[in-house]
Amino acid sequence: MYTFEPTMGQDKASLYRDLHEAAQALTADEPDAIANMANLAALLWQFLPDLNWAGFYRVVDGELVLGPFIGKPACIRIPFGRGVCGAAAASATTQRVEDVHAFPGHIACDAASRSELVVPVLRDGAVIAVIDLDSPLPSRFDPDDAAGIEAIAGAMAGRI
Repeated sequence: MYTFEPTMGQDKASLYRDLHEAAQALTADEPDAIANMANLAALLWQFLPDLNWAGFYRVVDGELVLGPFIGKPACIRIPFGRGVCGAAAASATTQRVEDVHAFPGHIACDAASRSELVVPVLRDGAVIAVIDLDSPLPSRFDPDDAAGIEAIAGAMAGRI
């Protein structure tokens, strides 16, 4: 069993470095992508403050399909280009949204969500999944959060 106990109140760079190491350790010997996504969603949920949803959407037959997550029930299928997750998948770029209510076509699975960070997971240049984080706080995610999750996504691309 792997134990991860970040130092409370640590700076974001240290937190994301520790999360990256924990993600590597959790997935190192597990070949099952779904199991790895489940553990990664739990890791992010447990150690990133102020989240109300953390999880994955997988690319299946040209659309996003709900993967492992923690939070309220969510939309099962999202077309590329629709909502924040679909925008991230279509553009293969991170979407950091300070106010989801101002985002054109936002898909509201949890009315309490106010901000969102969606990071595409790329393998061989193609989007294979997105990591989706929602918060009930407006402007919860900053460039440091985006960079931290992007590093995790890049490191995990071969394991999910």
